[in-house]
Amino acid sequence: MRFFKIFPVMMILLGVSQVKAQRFELKKPDNPAKCASIKEGRFVRVDYPAGIWNMTIKDNVQTEYFNNGKDYIKSSLVFLNDCSYKAIVIEKTAQNDRIKVGDVFSNIITKTQDNYLQIQTRIGNSQIELIYAKAKSK
Repeated sequence: MRFFKIFPVMMILLGVSQVKAQRFELKKPDNPAKCASIKEGRFVRVDYPAGIWNMTIKDNVQTEYFNNGKDYIKSSLVFLNDCSYKAIVIEKTAQNDRIKVGDVFSNIITKTQDNYLQIQTRIGNSQIELIYAKAKSK
């Protein structure tokens, strides 16, 4: 029953986030892109509050936290070059989403600017553009 309450809210947030992400653009991107910044740190999406989604990367392991940190998806990262990498799902807590252990996401960092990274992510025939902001180190 909880799923039926959360799912419509998540779909609305996803729709709103796509509109916001399309409005947010990197106006003065780095040339060349500074892709190495994805290899370690804490990241948030420009279109979601950090409580809804945030991500950490350390030692080629990416952990995406959502649902106020109650759930996560952990992936092993394989870098093909500085700006391309694959994320292979190795562990997850939420059972009601469509992502499964073993899924492979292909990612390309298309632009960077300051602490922002624009990433094109693809799984199967689906593709999405995301913008991450790297959180400042404490």
